[in-house]
Amino acid sequence: MGARRAPAGAALAGASDFNKGINRPKTTTMTPFQPSSYGPVIASILGESRLMPLGPGNSNMKVKSQLQALTVEQAFGGQAIQDQDMAKCCLAGLWLYHDFLDESHTLSQEIHPNTGSYWHGIMHRREPDYANAKYWFRRVGDHPVFRALAVDAKEIAAGDSAGSAKFLTRQSSWDPFAFIDLCEEATGSPLEMLCRQVQQREWELLFDFSYLQALGRE
Repeated sequence: MGARRAPAGAALAGASDFNKGINRPKTTTMTPFQPSSYGPVIASILGESRLMPLGPGNSNMKVKSQLQALTVEQAFGGQAIQDQDMAKCCLAGLWLYHDFLDESHTLSQEIHPNTGSYWHGIMHRREPDYANAKYWFRRVGDHPVFRALAVDAKEIAAGDSAGSAKFLTRQSSWDPFAFIDLCEEATGSPLEMLCRQVQQREWELLFDFSYLQALGRE
């Protein structure tokens, strides 16, 4: 797996209007996130550029009815789904993206593979319930997206990290527990924007992984 590619390397490709308004590094080799790679239904739900808050945020009511009506079959546009749990992870991720934490939690808590625990852990981190988030990340273990996330977080943080955030530029592997601690410390501080950018990349990588695993693509 290339250092700057998504875990499965297929859906994260090309330039995207989605990234306008998200403060990426001026010079980056990260593969941009492109909602259109996931089909028209998901692309429409991700069409509005958002930088998710570290906390619970305000639910985006403009898309609530669309999310409520969304089924796995509709989301994947009739493609053959090989892993229903991973497909449900995508739905949990879409609810979370629009700051519907309760709805995301309802889905992720019923998904037993570690990717479900990952979505569950992010939800609790944003709640914020940091101790509960750490519990779920212990259940995640070593996730396949961690390698790419560590590399991309280093790039995002380059030249814009100091003190307790310095580990983002030094770690050889992703430490989800250190990031939980950093998010707790950063809330309401100048570090908050950096953490939001890293969290956004985490969401992108995990959503891509979930989507491709749902379709059985390696």
